[in-house]
Amino acid sequence: EGLRGGVVYHDGQFDDSRMAITLALTAIDKGGVCLNYMKVNCLLKDAAGKINGVHAVDTLDGKEYQIKSKVVVNATGVFVDDVMKMDECDTRRKVRPSQGVHLVVDSKFLGGRSALMIPKTKDGRVLFGVPWHGKVVLGTTDTPLNEASLEPRALEEEVDFILDQAGQYLDRKPTRADVLSIFAGLRPLAAPTHADSKKTKEISRNHKIYRSKSGLLTITGGKWTTYRAMAEDVINQAIVIGGLSPAECVTKNLRVHGYTKEQFDENDWNYVYGSDAGKIQKMIEKEPSFAEKLYEGYTFTAAHVVWAAREEFAQNIEDVLARRVRMLFLDARAALKIAPKVASVLAAELGKDKTWEQAQIADFNRLARGYILN
Repeated sequence: EGLRGGVVYHDGQFDDSRMAITLALTAIDKGGVCLNYMKVNCLLKDAAGKINGVHAVDTLDGKEYQIKSKVVVNATGVFVDDVMKMDECDTRRKVRPSQGVHLVVDSKFLGGRSALMIPKTKDGRVLFGVPWHGKVVLGTTDTPLNEASLEPRALEEEVDFILDQAGQYLDRKPTRADVLSIFAGLRPLAAPTHADSKKTKEISRNHKIYRSKSGLLTITGGKWTTYRAMAEDVINQAIVIGGLSPAECVTKNLRVHGYTKEQFDENDWNYVYGSDAGKIQKMIEKEPSFAEKLYEGYTFTAAHVVWAAREEFAQNIEDVLARRVRMLFLDARAALKIAPKVASVLAAELGKDKTWEQAQIADFNRLARGYILN
């Protein structure tokens, strides 16, 4: 009713966690070293006050390390201010966190394979309904926050806003009971220079780079869609600070880890691994028990858990179900049910005991409850 017309346009789609892992693997392919669960506690400086490394702790075993370097880049998203304060305690905040909330529902609510963009919601922003790994993601919001957290949670008003607005445009009106998973993310928006810029949608999504007197290089703002330009800008400055050999950026045509021209069935989770899918299949042929499906209606297998531990830095249930196979984001209740199986597979792979398994299950249960909309 009241429809005047519509526009069809083509856009790209990706999975943020899978992309991050793929980039880490690409860095390793090119000779880089990637460390998971390594937390920087303070910055190291030479006699002249120039940064020459970091003091870090392995959060899994508590061991501490001094890591020397020619350049330190602070690319920690919504937490860049915390690292900058390690360098200069009175530095002005450079990030304005903005929370975006998403609700995941069954694909039947969209009624097709195309994404839907609603350009006129009650607060003047757009609302999306996007097909994603066989489900539909509804969102998002843009809520300014004063503090960043590792596990942001949706506000009730954000949930109500998405359900209300989506319900006005979809044939099937989604309710709280239809939500399979709810999650929130924080955008590391570059803080505005004018104090009167209160609405986060008015804050530029462009990235900004800061160089401190001690040589700390900080990048903030930006978006996934501009990550290569962001990286190029940072490295160009790092070359100058560290006295490194100048080199042209090669990422424009760089094929990331897993690149292949082979076509995959997107209804099977193996499609996210590209050329690594064949290696996972060989793993199953060597150990047939790895072929066991984790949950009915999903194609996740024990092999994907083992692969996550062996090749993708996974150390616990959350790593696997939240950021490697995305089950927590697709169906939080299903993720809760398969957590014990994942703990068992991980324990065997990582050499952990039953006590570790039980602790893992308890930790994941606490986490997963925050992804279920009651």
